[in-house]
This record gives sequence, structure tokens and C-alpha cells, in this order.
Amino acid sequence: MSELAVPAPLRERGIERAVAYAVPMTTRFRRITVRDGVLLDGPAGWSEFSPFWDYDVPESAAWLAAAVEDATTERPAPRRDRVPVNVTVPVVPPQRAREIALVGGAGTAKVKVADPGSSLAEDAARLAAVREAMGPQARIRIDANAAWSRSEALAAIPVLDRAAGGLEYVEQPVATLEDLAAVRRGVDVPVAADELVRRAEDPLRVARAGAADLLVMKVQPLGGIRRCLALAEAAGLPVVLSSALETGIGLSAGVAAAAALPELPFACGLATGALLTADVVRPALRATAGSLPVCRPVPDEELLASASADADLAARWQRRLDACAAHALPLP
Repeated sequence: MSELAVPAPLRERGIERAVAYAVPMTTRFRRITVRDGVLLDGPAGWSEFSPFWDYDVPESAAWLAAAVEDATTERPAPRRDRVPVNVTVPVVPPQRAREIALVGGAGTAKVKVADPGSSLAEDAARLAAVREAMGPQARIRIDANAAWSRSEALAAIPVLDRAAGGLEYVEQPVATLEDLAAVRRGVDVPVAADELVRRAEDPLRVARAGAADLLVMKVQPLGGIRRCLALAEAAGLPVVLSSALETGIGLSAGVAAAAALPELPFACGLATGALLTADVVRPALRATAGSLPVCRPVPDEELLASASADADLAARWQRRLDACAAHALPLP
């Protein structure tokens, strides 16, 4: 078991354990093949701290603030006991996309596009395959992860809209606020903001600028469940809770946030447990009939041992945990 030393600021909040994990993925996603992070055990339950390795300490500190909040405070009261979710289709060939689209019984699919290794024609073929697999009533959305320029987005979105037989929305097609607003004006497909919310100093700037039709929020990057709910209320736009590729521990926090929203008009992007080869909770937090249950899972010690990070990776996470804990955290 890759037990880490709990930094003093976290011990003062009652957090008693920190365990580093590493779980292989079923397919390359976000350019990674292994998901790793740290699980924390506190007075309110287990939480997850798993910023990606390309995030620096100040940005990663928000992820730790979210984990500390979740480990030390009770989650908000849910308004629903299950949360509808989309299936996530990575950049894979059409036949594999058909297979993935049917996992978990979802009525909505989010299809990744604009990957450096994928052409527009390949993206269109993937979308057509997902539509064929899921049928005419399914909702299909795409996520470009800010990879397009403004002109590329304006050219690509109509092509992919036709290939999908109609898109529910396009998520973060471009990187800047100005380009996002221009794309929203230039296409007939609704536009969602993700990176411009979770990686921005001012997450509400997108809403104030009228640059998006809806916002994608992720609990860890935004600093916790309560901050997500407060931002959603202030934004006045529909919100989609999404995952940061967590284990069942982190996913359950996203489900809790979605369950507490007054309205939930869109399926959430929280079914990404299917992209991991294993989970640390039993049963694994996986979608059935297109939804996830509201729950507060506890790691299974046997599964936790199986997912234990090796010594080198655990040492890296120890250094990162210490650095983020020493940062000026907006702890609850």
C-alpha cells in the first residue's frame, strides 16, 4: 500500500490517511494511459486529489482544497437519488466507437474530436458510428478541448453536426473567450465552456460575456462541491457536471454536486469510470440505465492495495501533496 505522510495542515483538519493510487486506462484518453492520484480519509469520508501532471502547484492547490472540503464536511443534501450521465467516446476507430457508445445504457454520448492524431473526416466517421449505434433519439455532443482556431471551428462544427445527425452542443471548441463568443455567433449548434471555466481566474467571465449557452463544471479544478454550486447559481446558465477522470471516490463527489443542483437539464459527464480498467471501490461506480447513484463510497482495501502506486510514483505524489498543502489554500 502506497501510504503517504499526511501534511500537517491536513492533519489539523482531521485527515488521517493519504494513499497514492495508479490505475491503467482501457484506452488512451487526454493523452494518458494510466490515471494516478491520492485518496484522503477524513472525518466526513474519503475524497480524491488527482490533478494532472501538467498543472502547477497554484492550480493544483484548488484540487487539494476540493479534496479537503470533501473529506472534512458533509456533502449538500441531494435533490435526486440518481444522476443521468453521458457515455464518453475517446478518439478511437468507428467500430470501437460503436462498442463504447453502448456501455452503461446512456441516452447521451460525448465524443472527443480535434485530437492531434485525428482528421476531420475521421472525427465525422466516429460521430456517424455513434449515431448509428445509439439511434435517432440519442443526444450527441462533441468536445474539442480548445484545439481549434476560430476559423477551424467555424468550418468543422457544421460538418460534424451533419455527421452526427444533429449535435446537442459543442464543448470548448476554441481556447479564448473572444473566439468562443465569435463561434457561438457563427454556428447553429449550442456552445459549452469548459476550460474557460475551470482554468480561469474568473470562472463567471464566460457567462457575463454571453460567450456560451451552458457551462461545464468539474468539482476538483473549481475547488469543491460548494463552490461549483455557488458558481452555477451566480452564472444563471445550465450546468453540466463533469469528471476529471477520477476513481469512484472522486466521481461520487461530482455526482453529489449534480444531485444538489436545483435543475439538471443535461446529462452529466460523470460516467468516465468505464475508461479505467479497475476501480478502488466495490462495486465500481459504473453507469446503469444511463445514470449513476448518489452515494458515498469507501475504498475496498484489497482493491486499494491492487491499485497501489509504485515507490517512485508515490514519492512524486508525496512531494506534490506537500507542496500543495503548503500553498495558501482556500480551505473551508
